[in-house]
Amino acid sequence: MTAPRVAAYGSWPSPLSAERLAAGSVRFGHLQLRDGAVWWSESRPTDGGRSTIVVAAPGEPPRDASPPGFDARSRVHEYGGGAFCVGDGGVVYASHDGDGQVHRIVGADRASVPITRGTKRRHADLVFDATRRRLVAVREDHGEVGEAVNAIVAIALDGADAGHETVLASGHDFFACPALSPDGRAIAWLTWDHPSMPWRGSDLWLAVFDADGHLGTPRHVAGGERESIVQPTWSPAGELHYASDRSGWWNLYRDRAGTADAVCPMAAEFARPAWQFGQSMFGFEASGAVVCAFIENGVTSLGRIERAGAPLERIGIGEWGGLHHVRVGDGVVVAFADAPHEGESLLHICLGRPAGTAASVEVVRRSSDVSFDPADVSVAEAIHFASDDGAAAHAWFYPPTNAACRGPPDGTLPPLLVVSHGGPTGMTERGLRPAIQYFTQRGFAVVDVNYGGSTGYGRAYRDRLDGAWGVVDVADVVAAARHLVATGRVDGARLCIRGASAGGYTTLAALAFRPGVFKAGASHYGIGDLAALARDTHKFESRYLDSLVGPWPAAEAIYRARSPIDHVDAIDSALILFQGDEDKSVPPSQAEAMHAAVRDKGLAVAYLLVPGEQHGFRQARHIRRALEAELAFYGHVLGFTPADAIEPVPIENA
Repeated sequence: MTAPRVAAYGSWPSPLSAERLAAGSVRFGHLQLRDGAVWWSESRPTDGGRSTIVVAAPGEPPRDASPPGFDARSRVHEYGGGAFCVGDGGVVYASHDGDGQVHRIVGADRASVPITRGTKRRHADLVFDATRRRLVAVREDHGEVGEAVNAIVAIALDGADAGHETVLASGHDFFACPALSPDGRAIAWLTWDHPSMPWRGSDLWLAVFDADGHLGTPRHVAGGERESIVQPTWSPAGELHYASDRSGWWNLYRDRAGTADAVCPMAAEFARPAWQFGQSMFGFEASGAVVCAFIENGVTSLGRIERAGAPLERIGIGEWGGLHHVRVGDGVVVAFADAPHEGESLLHICLGRPAGTAASVEVVRRSSDVSFDPADVSVAEAIHFASDDGAAAHAWFYPPTNAACRGPPDGTLPPLLVVSHGGPTGMTERGLRPAIQYFTQRGFAVVDVNYGGSTGYGRAYRDRLDGAWGVVDVADVVAAARHLVATGRVDGARLCIRGASAGGYTTLAALAFRPGVFKAGASHYGIGDLAALARDTHKFESRYLDSLVGPWPAAEAIYRARSPIDHVDAIDSALILFQGDEDKSVPPSQAEAMHAAVRDKGLAVAYLLVPGEQHGFRQARHIRRALEAELAFYGHVLGFTPADAIEPVPIENA
């Protein structure tokens, strides 16, 4: 074997180019299991970021189920999800981002015909109502002046009324998760109202259809201002189940004549925050047994609960974790998952019989066709450390790893890249992340932080961020970096930080409120001005900051104290900003203001405004450009030359 070459950290050559990473990857979306066939959507960067519906029937290879040019995407809540469903005979009903309509897709030629008619209406969480030959969906109507109006509607599919929409439930700010009972006689759904978010407080309702397909008086099943309900789902016997965090953990319950009956109490999460529609963490076998994904200490596993009150049986699926969009058939589970040496993949899991025997796992589709030599893969290590307030915080640490290279023998330590995830009520897990491997294979150490407010550690950990955004998250990312410096694993003089969306805010806030810690930061469509965000964002998030910061405008002083744009004078780090020019969640004005302020201070700064991109880059050439530009920027600041051939990055005050 050839001995590893010695090279400066950051300059290691890697077979994982930004071009390969961007062009060879897709992003998975909605997932369904029907009549033994698996249906899913995937956003393809090489096709302009369009989302294509794909089907894999038993014994057949995957094939596209939507026509060329069709973009199966919803923009309800801007983040969408639940953009398609499958009806009888494999007919697909899907929201098309190209015209905003719900389409019927049928036949071998995948002919697409619009059903709906409203030009300013969006639809998500599509459900096929076989009993009444219609769709049930969450509708967001932008036709009126002012805030969009949300409701649950029924969309007629046949005859002269085809496309006509009947409102089934209205009167709340937000609706989600319409769930039809097995016999079609009843429906359950979720609501919440400003200023709540669905992971903070929501309500579960149930109503019975009359002979005309309208709903009777709804019954309140569970939930409230301080109880989050997720994923109402019916068992084969017609019992309504759901996840609730009333115990401090998102556990499973069933409705027993208005009483919440705990199915399997555990210090674990059986749900994730409802940022998008169509998410699922559990389902039922024909016997009524629950098959579920659950999160313990930030790690997601698969389990089975034979009946309410029975202990959870852990299902071994090797190193696969991070399961989401879990769909259950009889003896079968399909889900998206990842592993330390495998990127996100669509899995088909045959459950072992009898119970307790090993399950078999088949990969139906990988999100990336980029292969990794195990010797080049940096495997995540869980680390725990004390934050400023003494509270325990959590992160995943990735050491620099490249079989062909090693750092200088003089005791030089690697630079550290701190990652702050989005949400902020999201979470990061231990699976292979190609974007992280891009940096570790070039000689960076990376720490991906589950700061206070993250999912995966119970409600109390999520609530650490209440009223403390820009304080707790910043303290935790700084504490993660200092922990790694103190343990001798990274160079304390070469710390960088990056984040996207809410993680971009944490990045900017760390630069502004903890000067002297980080040499450089990279903000991907991050928030620099909290007051501007409170005044200018979409409906779903328009009151989110009430819980994270305080009510606007009453808490204006706190908004100013926590906004990086108002504290640029304290920043002493270089900064690169990435922004889509069509972003409705965090408008370009945020990045432009930060760019101008840092530039005028005389610090090294770069700003890449990307045309045709929204909140998250979808096109291959833009993903590639962002990765390469960020690496080149760190090279400029830290003093190394990347091995890659990179288009020059315009850096002001260089």
